[in-house]
Amino acid sequence: MDMLKLGRTDLVVSQVGFGAIPIIRLDRQEAVRVLRYACERGINFFDTANAYRDSEDKIGRAFAGMRDQIILATKTQRRDGDGVREHLDRSLKMLQTDYLDLYQLHQVAQEKDWAAVMAPGGALEVVTRAKAAGQIRYLGVTSHSLPMALKMVRSGLFDTIQFPFNFIEDGASHELLPAARQLDMGFIGMKPFAGGAISNADAAFKFLRQHSGLLPIPGFETNAQIDEVLSFYTLANRITDHDRADMDRCREELGKRFCRRCEYCQPCPQGVMITPAMGYPIVAARMSAAVAPEFSRGPMESVVRCNACGACIDRCPYELPIPEMLKTNYELFLLHSATAGHQAVEN
Repeated sequence: MDMLKLGRTDLVVSQVGFGAIPIIRLDRQEAVRVLRYACERGINFFDTANAYRDSEDKIGRAFAGMRDQIILATKTQRRDGDGVREHLDRSLKMLQTDYLDLYQLHQVAQEKDWAAVMAPGGALEVVTRAKAAGQIRYLGVTSHSLPMALKMVRSGLFDTIQFPFNFIEDGASHELLPAARQLDMGFIGMKPFAGGAISNADAAFKFLRQHSGLLPIPGFETNAQIDEVLSFYTLANRITDHDRADMDRCREELGKRFCRRCEYCQPCPQGVMITPAMGYPIVAARMSAAVAPEFSRGPMESVVRCNACGACIDRCPYELPIPEMLKTNYELFLLHSATAGHQAVEN
C-alpha cells in the first residue's frame, strides 16, 4: 500500500486508515482478529476515541507488543483540564501504550466549546503539557462545523484536522481542505460513507481519491470490508458518467432527510440535544441496536421536550423537518430500548 505523510508531522501513514467505531459490535476475539488483519494488509493508522465504549481496549489488546508497527490516534470530548487529563490517562491504559501519536479534541463545533478549550486550565493547556511530557506526539481537532473547523485550522494550534468528507458532505473541498494544505496540516476524512448513508463503496472512494493528501478513515468490522476498500487502490482512479449518476441519485434520495451535523440548529430553546438525536439511526446502524440506546440515552431522552416550535427549522441551512425527524428517531430509540432490555433479561 502507498503511504503518505500526514501534513507537517513526521507520521507516515497508510493511504487508508481504520475507523474504530464498528468494532464496538464485535466481541473481543473477533475485533482483535479484524484489527490485526488490517495491519497485515498494510493499514497502520488506527483512529478511535474515549467515547467509543471498549474500542480502545480492543485496539490495545490487538497490538500489544506491536507498538512500533502502528500509529494510534484517539480523542476526548472533555473541555476542562481535569476531564481531559482523566480521559488521556484512561486512553493510555486501555491502548497499552505510554504515548499517543495523535490526540484530538473531539467535536469542537460551537463557540462555547472553543472558549472552554482555550480557557485557563482548559483542554488545550493540559494537552500542550502532555505533549511536552512526551505522552502526546501531535495535537489534532475534529469538528462537524465548517466555520469552526476553519477557525481552528487558521489558529495554527493543531497539527491535524478531522472533518466529514464524502460525496454528499463535500463542503470541505472548497475552503477547508485548501486551508489545511496551505498550512501543511494533516487532513483526516471521517465518515467516507456519510455515516452509513452511502452504500456504493466504489463511488465513495472514487470521489475521495480525487483529493491528494487526504487520509480517509472508513469504519471496518470484517476482513472482507478491508479487502474491498483496499482493492480500489490497486486501480487507476477514473470517475465515469455512471459513477456520477450514482452519486447524484444518492444525493437526491437523501435530500431533505439527511442531517449534516453542522449544529446551526442549536441551541434549542427547550434544551433538546438536536444534533446527536438527529443522528440516532446512523449510531444504531454503526454500533448495533443493542448498544445504541444506552450510548445515546441522554440526547434521545431530551427529545420529549420538543414542542415543535420551529426555531430549529428556521436555522437549518438544509431546511430539514427536524421535529418530525426527531419524533421518528425517538420511536426507533424506544423500540431498540425495549428490544435491548428484553435481551438483557433473557441473558
